[in-house]
Amino acid sequence: MTKQEILLAQKEFLFPAIFHYFPEPLIIDHAKDQYLFDIDGKQYLDFFGGIVTVSVGHCNETVTAKTRAQLDKLQHVSTVFATQPQLELAKKIASITPGGGALTKSFFTNSGTEANENAVLLARMYTGSNEIVALRHSYHGRSAMAMSITAQSTWRIHDTLPGGVVHAHNAYCYRCPFGATPDHCGTRCATDVKELIQTTTSGKVAAFIAEPIQGVGGFIVPPKDYFQIIEGIVRQHGGLFISDEVQTGWGRTGGKWFGIEQWGVVPDIMTGAKGLANGLPIGMTVAKPQVADAMKGVTLSTFGGNPVATTQAKAVIDFIDENRLMHSVTEVGAYLKDKLYELKDKYTIIGDVRGMGLMWGIELVEDRATKVPATKATARIMELARDLGLLIGKGGTYGNVLRCTPPMNITKADVDEFAGKFDQALGAWSAS
Repeated sequence: MTKQEILLAQKEFLFPAIFHYFPEPLIIDHAKDQYLFDIDGKQYLDFFGGIVTVSVGHCNETVTAKTRAQLDKLQHVSTVFATQPQLELAKKIASITPGGGALTKSFFTNSGTEANENAVLLARMYTGSNEIVALRHSYHGRSAMAMSITAQSTWRIHDTLPGGVVHAHNAYCYRCPFGATPDHCGTRCATDVKELIQTTTSGKVAAFIAEPIQGVGGFIVPPKDYFQIIEGIVRQHGGLFISDEVQTGWGRTGGKWFGIEQWGVVPDIMTGAKGLANGLPIGMTVAKPQVADAMKGVTLSTFGGNPVATTQAKAVIDFIDENRLMHSVTEVGAYLKDKLYELKDKYTIIGDVRGMGLMWGIELVEDRATKVPATKATARIMELARDLGLLIGKGGTYGNVLRCTPPMNITKADVDEFAGKFDQALGAWSAS
């Protein structure tokens, strides 16, 4: 198909709600390692990784070799049958969960949305309560329930959403809801959760759910004691702690397998997806055994635990482990951070740089004093970067945060290439 035929077919046969980052949609034809290639053969340095999904490089040869072998052996059975790939993956995950492997029982699905659905259902069954505390600026998926715990109007696309959910203030320190600064706030946003529970719920909650670093929200990174304070409050009110690791899992934050470990919290339930299988569809809900055992009755997933997807997921974890990528993420991520701070010093449109490991957000503002979101400029700078052969993501409640999440096996040379192209894009925008 030609480029025009593809675009016409999309308009005719796909839902119009499917959107593209660019006015002229980018049609990807193939990819390898850290590079994508469009239908015309142009090469792009991929610093978004399919929305934090390509964790070990496009078409990773070590990983895909194991996947091909599984394709020739067994491609599908549902969860009503036992398979070795599913159990090997579950056993591996149990060995690396926080608290020295405190979470040991998994349920596999197809996506992060399903994983979060399963986590909330499990928490409600375990506690007997229906009420969930989530965070503002969060994103947890596109189902009705997942939209109800999401807190961005852009992604809550209909108003008939399930009840029983309240939203606490997140530690968005750059835009503190209490007008404080990080050195003087006393983590008020965390302690406020106690009053939130006491005034907007029955006082007994099922769970608190959070992304350790909010993804779609613009890579908001809370202070070190934020989650520990909230954990204590939630447990006082009978609730469980759910960590949504869809974007922060599998070493993305550096040095640890899961983002919540950076805050010293052992959750009761964790969810994962995206980078777990480097692009194949998979969702994971893993829980402490006593919590998992609360799901009485029977359930199944037709495609969950698929032997091909679980084979690739296990291969991804092994690749990260064997190549010490969590150490590399810390080292290369620190190098990327330095480059971003250099650009912040150079361009006043950059109001904030925040992140961890290889998960960085650049918040763009019209004026540093007023912090007015530079939404239009963000879209334009993305276009300029694309023209230069660089792909970066976008997020934030106000659509003004550029997101950088390259494959975790990139090198400092790739960071240099990124920084050079991003500098050119910012320079071109400044000159326009």
